[in-house]
Amino acid sequence: MLTFTTENIFLLGSLLVLISILISKTGYRFGIPTLLLFLFTGMAFGSEGLGLNFDSPKDTQFIGMIALSIILFSGGMDTKYKEIKPIIGPGIILSTLGVVVTTVLTGSFIFGLSQWGGIDVKLSLMVSMLLAATMSSTDSASVFNLLRSQRMGLKHRLRPILELESGSNDSMAYMLTLVLMDVVLSGTHFSIQGLAVNLLEQFLLGGAIGYCAGRITVWLINHINLPNTALYPVLLLCMVFITFTLTDVVHGNGYLAVYIAGLVVGNSRLSYRREMATFLDGLTWLLQIVLFLTLGLLVNPSEMAGVSLTALAIGLFIMFVSRL
Repeated sequence: MLTFTTENIFLLGSLLVLISILISKTGYRFGIPTLLLFLFTGMAFGSEGLGLNFDSPKDTQFIGMIALSIILFSGGMDTKYKEIKPIIGPGIILSTLGVVVTTVLTGSFIFGLSQWGGIDVKLSLMVSMLLAATMSSTDSASVFNLLRSQRMGLKHRLRPILELESGSNDSMAYMLTLVLMDVVLSGTHFSIQGLAVNLLEQFLLGGAIGYCAGRITVWLINHINLPNTALYPVLLLCMVFITFTLTDVVHGNGYLAVYIAGLVVGNSRLSYRREMATFLDGLTWLLQIVLFLTLGLLVNPSEMAGVSLTALAIGLFIMFVSRL
């Protein structure tokens, strides 16, 4: 069984990315979601496939943090104010109240399955809600990728609504997950007031820092006058990571901050826009491939057999009931 080491990580990683790119060409021809193919490729090369041993949720979390920061910033840059201005209200409702409703409905369904669905695992209501909270937000990487690559002609401003909702709903799902985890681990009572205060803090700090970071980034790019134009994308990348980490340090929502920073930067007059857009586009694709490959490597198909029907039922319920 092969294991990722310092010596072979670049070789194995490059081979996996190359194979994913080649497979995605075939999948695109048949209309198969590209990111799903990357996930399956990771599973095929995992410990129960061709034998690559990767079992580090901590490293996966780190990769996911980096990837989502860039993906959300890039998505914000591609979103135009004039498109989202008329739908800010519905977008915010979907990203906040919509996440809560999805959690409640899905959590109730999971609890019902565990109690009366004939499965071996019996879950409490709070544990069921916790599982539902982790699935309550839409995956921004998948949404942005699908809307860009498939070039769908969505009507009634559905595209900007979906982009705004997907880029901003992580803070609500994040807070629900943390609060419900505290309830499950400590046995404390659920506090609506505490959740509201924490959520407001996340939104205010994330929004304020994201906007300020976006304005600072625009000013730097337009006034710093670097001797080499290739350094401007590097400067932009540094500002994305500074925005995310600074927001996280003060207990704001870093993902919301980088999305708003991307909105500000993308809708401002900007020097060397084309060079930075090309750089971000390529980097976003690379990070999406790496992220879903890593998630696939973590999956052991044998462990899915016993819960596949339950998972399928929950997935269908989310698609056709919770998120309608």
